[in-house]
Amino acid sequence: MIKTSKKGTWYEIIVPEHWSSFSLDHLFRSVWKAPKKTTHSLRIGKNVLLNNATPDWTKPLSPGDRLQINAFFPEEPSAIPAFHEIDVLFEDEHLLILNKPPGMATHPNEPGQTDTLANAAAFHVQSEGFSLNVRHIHRLDRDTSGAVLFAKTSLAGAILDKMLEERKVKRTYLALVDGLLKSRKGTINRPIGRDRHHPVRRRVSKTGQTAITHYEVAEWLKKEQQTLVRCSLETGRTHQIRVHLSDLGYPLAGDKLYGGSGIYSRQALHAVKLEVTHPFTEEVIVCHAPFMDYPPIFKDVDPYSF
Repeated sequence: MIKTSKKGTWYEIIVPEHWSSFSLDHLFRSVWKAPKKTTHSLRIGKNVLLNNATPDWTKPLSPGDRLQINAFFPEEPSAIPAFHEIDVLFEDEHLLILNKPPGMATHPNEPGQTDTLANAAAFHVQSEGFSLNVRHIHRLDRDTSGAVLFAKTSLAGAILDKMLEERKVKRTYLALVDGLLKSRKGTINRPIGRDRHHPVRRRVSKTGQTAITHYEVAEWLKKEQQTLVRCSLETGRTHQIRVHLSDLGYPLAGDKLYGGSGIYSRQALHAVKLEVTHPFTEEVIVCHAPFMDYPPIFKDVDPYSF
């Protein structure tokens, strides 16, 4: 793990041995893959220093060099800070991973909205004494629970956005579907588009966006006539797991929008695990999200076993 420390608004990284062939330009552009606009803004504003001096961005770094980035400058939050009880799965200077309860939107969809996870994240960061614009990196449907990744700084957010795009943020979901799946595992590769007959619903469509879901049976529940399914995504389309499993003939239990039974008050879908390599320390972060429903939907299931 790379040695780092926060000093006021500055973040210091001790250059490791395996960065010795990197220039600053290569580090920002090719390793972190930070957007040109973000890098340019930091560079022009003299917000990147090397050993307390303005650096040569083309010169190779040396092990032990102190790379300093003014990453924690004050920003207005994009979501209004509002208190809500939250379950913090991981937090450091740059990242915040929260366990979203069912029935809560990930982020505001209209001006003045204060009842979302993003509002809670903004309040949490503000209560720690920081004026930062915490950003969600991905989202979950209102009635889907589980792990959601936020970035506390614009640089971390830009890097994590690219990592998500390159499928380097790994998310594992658990779903309970109606019926007993015949195949133990498989891949659903069917494009998803809007359903023109419904304002919210999506559907498999030849003209839709590419959507790929991998699934594997975790347990057949013969008594309940349900299957516990582990899913992972290569793409992140709206309602992707719900649409794909319904199209396969096994809608999520509780998911009335896609033909599921009304056995639960919401679709039985939970983002149980999130894995990401920290963009600066290179630490592999693995978070498991405990279930939050009462009465429980996922009975006798250990979320830490996935």
